[in-house]
Amino acid sequence: MNTITIFDSHLHIIAPGFPLVPNNGYVPDAFTCADYRARVKDYHLLGGALVSGSFQAFDQTWLLAALQQLGPSFVGVTQLPASVSDEQVIALHTAGVRALRFNLKRGGSADVDQLERMAHRVYELVGWHVELYVDSAELSGLFNTLLGLPSVSIDHLGLSKRGFPTLVKLAERGVRVKATGFGRTDFDVRDALSTLYSANPDTLMFGTDLPSTRAPRPFQDEDIDLIIHAVGEEGAQKVLYKNALAFYRLSEDADQAVGFRKTQ
Repeated sequence: MNTITIFDSHLHIIAPGFPLVPNNGYVPDAFTCADYRARVKDYHLLGGALVSGSFQAFDQTWLLAALQQLGPSFVGVTQLPASVSDEQVIALHTAGVRALRFNLKRGGSADVDQLERMAHRVYELVGWHVELYVDSAELSGLFNTLLGLPSVSIDHLGLSKRGFPTLVKLAERGVRVKATGFGRTDFDVRDALSTLYSANPDTLMFGTDLPSTRAPRPFQDEDIDLIIHAVGEEGAQKVLYKNALAFYRLSEDADQAVGFRKTQ
């Protein structure tokens, strides 16, 4: 059996010794870089995107340490206050951060009223896109704003059936959608994957969502089989790694990926 190639567009690291902020009383268990490597050891891993969780708020220390440990084929997706300076953004970019996250579902990030201004600011300054953790039921009110942003992705297939038609319309217009957190949704995931892929073959980006904090069902290896069955072998290559590599501006060749932080 051939080893499956992936780029993990959505993972969390919860390392002991770094600040955590309880979110509605929730504090996650530790999940270290070593834990992550062990969990994905059976895949050909091209790299991944380390995502700041609500429980990490605006702390950058865990992210910088994890990026150093995991290496240059991994990028960071961080949360920042609106008051962040240009110098701080540039320093984070140099360290490997490539996106700004707005956690509209659980908080811990800047507010939605800062979305448009901050999205344009970080894109113009360092070329970052923005990533949203948002229930798709709220997307109709954000539709025009999101279409006006330079570059944006939405986590976990938008979570809910109620706003899924709006999510598909956004995908048709170029918004990226993370094929992550299948256990967090309230709809048939295979049908959703097929519909989104048909709407725009470049939209879907696979991620493990490890360690799947607070998910009713954590990531399972069978989730990758589900993607293959939904979009076919050729489509799965786009979903499992090609789309995300293009979005995060990385190379499929691990040797070429080394040092990308210095050249971008």
